[in-house]
Amino acid sequence: MRGSSCVLMSVLLMIADGLIVKGPSGPLVAPLGSSVVLPCSVDELLSVKDLEVEWRRTDSETLVHLYQDGESRTESQQQDYQDRAHFFTDQIQHGNFSLRLDDLRAEDEGQYKCKVYIQQESGETVVQIKFNAERLLVSGSDQYISASVGEDVTLSCSVDSHIPPGDFEEVTWTKTDEDIQVLLYQDNETHSSNERYIDRVELFPAEIHKGNFSLRLKSVRTEDKGVYMCKVFAGGLSANTTVVLERLGFSVVHIMMLILCISASGSALLLFCLIYCRSNNTDTVFRLQMFLVFCPNVLMFLAFVLWGVSEGSLFEWVSCCALYFLRPFMLLWTAPYINNFTGNIKTWVQNYSYEAEYIVFSAVFYSVLFKSALDKSLNYAGFEGVMIIALFVIVILFTLLYIIFLLLRFTGKASQRMMTIFRVLAGISFDVLPSLQFILIFYSFGSIRGGFIIVAVLPVFTTVTRYNWNAVCGQRMGCSPALMRSVWLILMMLINAVLVYFYITALENEKDRVGWVCVIVFLQTLWALVNFTWSFQSWDPPRFAAVYVFGSVGVVLLNSVALMIELILKTVNGEGAMGDMRISVFSSELLFTLILMILMVFEPWITPCLQSCTKAMKSCRAADAGSHNQESQNATADSATGSNQNQNQNQNPAESHEMNPLLNTQNQENSRSDGTEEAQPDSVVSQS
Repeated sequence: MRGSSCVLMSVLLMIADGLIVKGPSGPLVAPLGSSVVLPCSVDELLSVKDLEVEWRRTDSETLVHLYQDGESRTESQQQDYQDRAHFFTDQIQHGNFSLRLDDLRAEDEGQYKCKVYIQQESGETVVQIKFNAERLLVSGSDQYISASVGEDVTLSCSVDSHIPPGDFEEVTWTKTDEDIQVLLYQDNETHSSNERYIDRVELFPAEIHKGNFSLRLKSVRTEDKGVYMCKVFAGGLSANTTVVLERLGFSVVHIMMLILCISASGSALLLFCLIYCRSNNTDTVFRLQMFLVFCPNVLMFLAFVLWGVSEGSLFEWVSCCALYFLRPFMLLWTAPYINNFTGNIKTWVQNYSYEAEYIVFSAVFYSVLFKSALDKSLNYAGFEGVMIIALFVIVILFTLLYIIFLLLRFTGKASQRMMTIFRVLAGISFDVLPSLQFILIFYSFGSIRGGFIIVAVLPVFTTVTRYNWNAVCGQRMGCSPALMRSVWLILMMLINAVLVYFYITALENEKDRVGWVCVIVFLQTLWALVNFTWSFQSWDPPRFAAVYVFGSVGVVLLNSVALMIELILKTVNGEGAMGDMRISVFSSELLFTLILMILMVFEPWITPCLQSCTKAMKSCRAADAGSHNQESQNATADSATGSNQNQNQNQNPAESHEMNPLLNTQNQENSRSDGTEEAQPDSVVSQS
């Protein structure tokens, strides 16, 4: 009995000497995301001198907050609690050391110790935080996910909760490294707002009521590599998990693309070598030339089709595929062997093939542009949406009229009256299309006011396009060809510079604006080339072997290598060098078109120089041949010389099939005599 009394007296003395700190009577229960006050106080605070208060986690001794030397020491806090844990500073002098903890997280659950030091005394209390019984836990995959390009992959996201399925308010899947919303589940419906993932992502409807919100990603692309976050909102709570998709390997589609690119560049080089081996068989050379025009471009067309299936955006692969499908038209027009064609085919190739590339590619471009505008239709008011649809319908109507005219010219079976009608409509279409393109681009990417800038540019458009330079400046005013073409070139450069500037302005907020600008500048340059042939009745371009080889071989080599490099880099690193193949494809094609237009504009200077060079070379060859004949001493040599002469006569002509780098003047004269007379009435009607 006496021993028990001693123990009790010792405890009472310790309490008397210690500091009594009060806390809550039980655990604190609060929902995630809310704020909670952790009570801690003393009955009476006699002095704040040497007062120190610290809040720590009991499980890890992590410093939550500290009051020392008359102020809060926020710099001493653990980083996770900065800006979330606060004292009631004005209450400290009254002995209230309670802590407010904001934005509660799942990891905040546990015990917290409030310890108070006053001079030589100290005391403490413990506060426990618990969350609601319905706690939202979202789990995913702990391991990185790897897949081959083109495969389907499942990104795990499941909710461990007793919340009823009807309480799930919203579930979002986001690609965090690019801040792209992949999928949104809301009101029992799924939505995909980003064009990259449209029709490629879905949930498992039969599993949603079980809390399974895993995402199926179809036809994985290299650009899909990255970190994905699944965030669930339910019953006023939210939680998330992340899944990492990496280590993407080459798929069958990728391997096929590489094979097609290698085949395209290899076939171009092989055909180039075979043609330039100076074969004496005219028919063989002609067939090889036809293979050179079509085979590499068809292979590149197929490669870009697969690129669109596995990698590229809709606008990118449609534009590139359309260009490689239409490139043979321009190559046929610039080919040195055009005289090997006969009849309507020769006339159509010589006078209309390049126009076919322009008008058909315009139809594809406007369709892609309309699709882009349609994707943004939610941002337009009613009037703007109606205007975009109306403009697109008008543009497609004009392009169809032009295409019908080209088909009638190719078949040659239409009546003269019908040809005249469609010839006039085609001329009007050609004049109007650039203006409508300008307005449509501003409606799609810019503003409604910007489209009406064309009103100021339209008179200059009409002057340059419909002005008959040969008839007015040449015949009536007596201007030299050099002066006429120089004035036309200056006006055309000014017009296109203004248009390109406004195009860039309209596209400044687009992520893929560089690709769009490359396509638009190419289309505008192609329009200028067609305009020149109509303005000066010059349907026969100077034919240089170097230019033709660059267009038929060099462009294919450049773009096939660029496509392979882009594919390999995207597969290995998840990001390519250019990001948009339109930059490479249309820049190289633009260079080829510019060279053709420059040659046509400066033809009055180039042709006489080349003709004199050709005559000098022929004279030298004739002199060498005469000297060789005089030195011949026997009939065998004479017979061999005669055989060589007959062989030279059978070539059609030798300079053309050997791809002589000099201009083939005789071919030009034959081409104009065959095709220009028939094409001139078209031009006259269109210019009137």
